[in-house]
Amino acid sequence: MQWRSIVVGLLVLRVLLNCAVWLVFGLGPSWGFDFPIKFTFNSHKIELFNDGERATVKTNAWLRHLYDSRNPQAKTCSKISGNSPKKSYLSFFEEGRDEYDRKYSSFPDALKVKMRAMARDMFYFGYDNYMKFAFPEDELNPIACEGRGPDVLNPSNININDVLGNYSLTLIDTLDTLLVLGNVTEFHRAVKLVIDTVSFDKDSTVQVFEANIRILGSLISAHILLTDPRHPFGDVGLKDYDNELLHLAHDLAVRLLPAFENTSTGIPYPRVNLKNGVPPDSINETCTAGAGSLLVEFGILSRLIGDSTFEWVARRAVKALWKLRSNETGLLGNVVNIQTGQWVGKQSGLGAGMDSFYEYLLKSYILFGEKEDFRMFTAAYESIQSHLRRGREACNEGEGDPPLYVNVNMFNGQIMNTWIDSLQAFFPGLQVLNGDVENAICLHAFYYAIWKRFGALPERYNWQLQAPDVLFYPLRPELVESTYLLYQATKNPFYLHVGMDILESLEKNTKVRCGYATLHHVVDKSKEDRMESFFLSETCKYLYLLFDEDNPLHKSENKYIFTTEGHVVPIDQRFRERSWEEQFPNEEARKDPRANISNCDRIPEERRYGLPLKSMYMRQIDHMVGLS
Repeated sequence: MQWRSIVVGLLVLRVLLNCAVWLVFGLGPSWGFDFPIKFTFNSHKIELFNDGERATVKTNAWLRHLYDSRNPQAKTCSKISGNSPKKSYLSFFEEGRDEYDRKYSSFPDALKVKMRAMARDMFYFGYDNYMKFAFPEDELNPIACEGRGPDVLNPSNININDVLGNYSLTLIDTLDTLLVLGNVTEFHRAVKLVIDTVSFDKDSTVQVFEANIRILGSLISAHILLTDPRHPFGDVGLKDYDNELLHLAHDLAVRLLPAFENTSTGIPYPRVNLKNGVPPDSINETCTAGAGSLLVEFGILSRLIGDSTFEWVARRAVKALWKLRSNETGLLGNVVNIQTGQWVGKQSGLGAGMDSFYEYLLKSYILFGEKEDFRMFTAAYESIQSHLRRGREACNEGEGDPPLYVNVNMFNGQIMNTWIDSLQAFFPGLQVLNGDVENAICLHAFYYAIWKRFGALPERYNWQLQAPDVLFYPLRPELVESTYLLYQATKNPFYLHVGMDILESLEKNTKVRCGYATLHHVVDKSKEDRMESFFLSETCKYLYLLFDEDNPLHKSENKYIFTTEGHVVPIDQRFRERSWEEQFPNEEARKDPRANISNCDRIPEERRYGLPLKSMYMRQIDHMVGLS
């Protein structure tokens, strides 16, 4: 009887394993792709699903040596594969292909409706409880059912204080999500609350990058959606709206400007105090993403109000970083000294500290049509493929391993560590925007395999040990974003199954009494009492859009793009025009509109701000930049 139980158990285990592997990698050219693809992953990918035992590694070129104690000095992640013959993992499960074809080659409309409702309910459970228990504070503590603001007793707690500025962060960050869900009434109510209650005249020291992408970007997006008659949600204009959101965005941007002053390189300080400017004890080091991912929001603001200042300082920072890239590899590091231009962090990768720098090079080109942005992105992408990518040359065919992007030394391309982080899961989405869909499919499958194993993405995953290095998951949206963009590009129902899996995992593992909580530990599913604003702004938004085929964003004749915080902005001809060129016909003025951005008083007031602002508001701004 005992052997019979063992045999039955092994058969059940094999069936479950078959299902999991095929769910992740069971794509084929007959499943609705609009382009010819041979999608065959190697059998070593099965290992990502095995907790108790390892599959054989003798056919695994870039993992084999990691488990071979006889050769501990072997070079990691070799780009050239071994000579052993490779087989597709499908060869192990040929007898079950028809069954899996039937299951994953379609996604019933009724199930789409169910998943769309589930995503909508997830958003409102978090949003309604934020408004009930936390507003006007910045975030919701979903376990304690209370609000969270800056840690005023511990200013050095940058994990909290970089993001929370005592300005109703979650409400602002969520504005355009309400329209995506079709709730015009609540959108109007939220806009009025922001106008009536939010002020940036706060003694709060925040990270420039976070304030830009979460607050500035959302205010700009909501303003555009309110005022642009061509937007996809119909006439959602608000009676008596007088550009108040744009005024708020402008106010915040001016309060961020001191970060760009008094730096030898033009690369901004990482933090500013919204009332007093750069703190006297501010460090001279910043990350590449933080300094180089301001151009979309600052650029749109400049083009909306006709003031080149904001786009100019953001573009100057991007160019300064670009000039510091390695002459040998073309790569950038992840931490730089803003005064000396020396690289403090020499790691080059796709994750934390670098991710949105690459993203905004491409998105800035899409929005503004500046060819220089595209040239920089193209060069950066080529350097990434040459020095960060490991695995076989072709993603879906040939000998060797599927691709993996590793962290390397920016100067020589040598691997610096054996982990990847969850933020890197954004990259397949960026590859889709760049037209590299085949590579996007492969990389997305790798991250989804990790999600399948843990029901979440650990913050860092060690590909050598095949285990998490940093165990928490703060409800990040990057994998969902890439899933959504891949579905839009391919219409392959597989990605709907991926989205359903992510949605059900979040509902099962992170839902608590008053919202959705950060996972402290992706294995034991213990939780932390925090629901970051991007959960509502991005994670829920992308999940909803994935299942809402008829969303106005998908049906509109106009095209839209998402900021790195998931805010909706149109690809609009007016963003390709620089109205200040009419005001400053002199060539030098166009090149350098602010040799010293504190000298704004040299420009007539109506041109400096481009908006009819109230005198009290003007005095506050003048005080901030030292003009009064």
